[in-house]
Amino acid sequence: MKGVGKRISRIHVDALLTRGQRIALPPDASGHLLRVLRMDVGDRCVLFNGDGHDYAATLIAAERKIAEVEIVDAELAGHESPLQICLLQALARGEKMDWIIQKAVELGVTAIAPVISERTEVKLDGERAEKRRAHWRAVAIAACEQSGRARVPEISEPQPLNQCVSVARSGVLRLALQPGAASGLRDLQLFGVAAIELAVGPEGGWSTRDLGTLIAAGFKPVRLGPRVMRTETAGVAAIAALQGIAGDLG
Repeated sequence: MKGVGKRISRIHVDALLTRGQRIALPPDASGHLLRVLRMDVGDRCVLFNGDGHDYAATLIAAERKIAEVEIVDAELAGHESPLQICLLQALARGEKMDWIIQKAVELGVTAIAPVISERTEVKLDGERAEKRRAHWRAVAIAACEQSGRARVPEISEPQPLNQCVSVARSGVLRLALQPGAASGLRDLQLFGVAAIELAVGPEGGWSTRDLGTLIAAGFKPVRLGPRVMRTETAGVAAIAALQGIAGDLG
């Protein structure tokens, strides 16, 4: 049987998917399957479009660098955490932001909101901001393909901190990482908590004004531990800790 012993590749397709459907994969996905993985007709892969289902598919044609597959089954994927975490991440430089998004998605966040804080050094506006957002979404999709997730976390456009926290959702616990805060993650009573907004500051930390904005919006300052972590480390570490306490990491 072809494909036995091979890792089943997962491919994101931005389209409605149904059992029995035949679909030509996008050029990038086709190239990955045919040239990189050297898949043959009859080999299996899994498609997902973000609706929470995995769609088992069989490669039925490979011509002119385009792979065509037939969807043979669909099932609800069970890889989403019961703890909904929205990461409010102050913009980080260069590849650091990519790394943060990749790891946050792998750890199960449901949404990521890039934040422009008082000490943010990255400047994004207009067309450049849209290009970065599209790039971040591609990073998130790749992380879903790798980690087995079938829902792609929403990545909002970069917004100033005061706009990002202006609307509070009912039943959501709001936390802001702050070294030296009176309370730590271990002190939190998370029993029954289903949704958390986690705010992580920029490389220079939250300014006094930003911290005041967060507190006024209902965010509770919490420390992660005795050490000061870089922005690309702090959020990822906090998400892992929260998932271990109240999510699905054990």
